[in-house]
Amino acid sequence: MIYNEKKVEMLRQRYPEGTRICLDSMDNDPRPIPPGTKGIVQFVDDAVTLHCKFDNGRTLGVIPDVDKFHKIAQEQALNDTQRQNPQAYACGVLEIAGIYKRAV
Repeated sequence: MIYNEKKVEMLRQRYPEGTRICLDSMDNDPRPIPPGTKGIVQFVDDAVTLHCKFDNGRTLGVIPDVDKFHKIAQEQALNDTQRQNPQAYACGVLEIAGIYKRAV
């Protein structure tokens, strides 16, 4: 069931696969992801839920207008990757959303 085709499409464009987000709060979940946890959007379903894999290993759907989160700028995501894996960064290879790219 598609709830609102325009909203689904808008969210899919705003949060394509690989987009980095940071969770600010998740109040209505019995086992919420802790605030400040960062993750990667895997896909947006027809019920306008962003399915994400978080850096703490958990996967969970984030619901816009219910859960609070924000998109992380690409520059911030690169800085996070460098801090998490300085050896790969030093070699000139960065892992972004599961895809390896050569650093320019």
